[in-house]
Amino acid sequence: MKYQSRRKAVIILADGTIFYGKAVGKEGTAFGEVCFNTGMTGYQEIFTDPSYFGQIMVTTNAHIGNYGVNEEEVESDSVKIAGLVCKNFSYNYSRKDASGSLEEFLDKNGLFAISDVDTRALVSYIRDNGAMNAVISTEVDKIDELKAELTKVPDMKGLELASRVSVTEPYFVGNPDATYKIAALDLGIKKNILRNLAARDAYIKVFPYNTSFEELRAWKPDGYFLSNGPGDPEPLEEVIGVARQIIDENLPLFGICLGHQIIALSQGISSYKMHHGHRGINHPVKNLLSGKGEVTSQNHGFAINREEVETHPDVEITHIHLNDNTVAGIRIKNKSCFSVQYHPEASAGPHDASYLFDQFIEMVASRTAVNNAG
Repeated sequence: MKYQSRRKAVIILADGTIFYGKAVGKEGTAFGEVCFNTGMTGYQEIFTDPSYFGQIMVTTNAHIGNYGVNEEEVESDSVKIAGLVCKNFSYNYSRKDASGSLEEFLDKNGLFAISDVDTRALVSYIRDNGAMNAVISTEVDKIDELKAELTKVPDMKGLELASRVSVTEPYFVGNPDATYKIAALDLGIKKNILRNLAARDAYIKVFPYNTSFEELRAWKPDGYFLSNGPGDPEPLEEVIGVARQIIDENLPLFGICLGHQIIALSQGISSYKMHHGHRGINHPVKNLLSGKGEVTSQNHGFAINREEVETHPDVEITHIHLNDNTVAGIRIKNKSCFSVQYHPEASAGPHDASYLFDQFIEMVASRTAVNNAG
């Protein structure tokens, strides 16, 4: 049996705390910021989400790999997490439409993973002490050397990562004859976001993260979209400038996650690194405009300053996170712009917030009608 011959493995946190486990497959070592996701399903979507680039993922669900993988259930072209830590790894899977095992999928993508870790204790420790850098490795006899290497890993605060996951050349998604054209800036965009836009009669051109406003506008889109993505938003000064130009021109703009933070920064609202972030598919949000509650999918380690939003004359809070009252959505007053800190494309996750895509397309349609009438 595989589990009888698996090598011992270790996870070392930046503060020196150590947990032990066993290697899932191959031997190896991986560095990154350790974080956890509370989702009960959707591990394949999580592992391929570009927003997780550079992070070691701890899954709180007891069993990972039990339903295998499906080639259609990916959010990018490859695994984006730096490493995986779980309690029980299922080498055998049971699902009719699975295309293979999670073990094969991780091996194909070169991901190092360890299991048999006391993830309840590890997650509790992160909740108490915050997300921090860590290393996972099968080199259990080289603890001091691993600690020394870990000190060289840059902190997530101040780290620009969008350039590591963005495309280098534009590409198109959807029907060229669709009613609306949307220019999407790829900061680490998820495939299901593009599917949701295309399903609403939109033709999308996805641009590299560092594309200028002039180049975006030259395509003559009906609306603009700023995507999710990894890392600290503050170093993305050029992207922040592009968002400011779009808003100043009062062109339809929708932002998700990192895109939401970029929009806030463009209005002079600061961002900050959260203690341990929001990552899961059961986060409660209240829509302050409708009064309705939403169960949402979230994945972010940064947020925007609520006090600065509340005192800003041109920005309004539209959604709040009910667990900690952080800002979950904003809109720019008298402008065609809004954004949310969570994932309405629900991959993986609930569909409570999918109306936001409808809201964006309605905003685009309204703006297009005004332009045509003029």
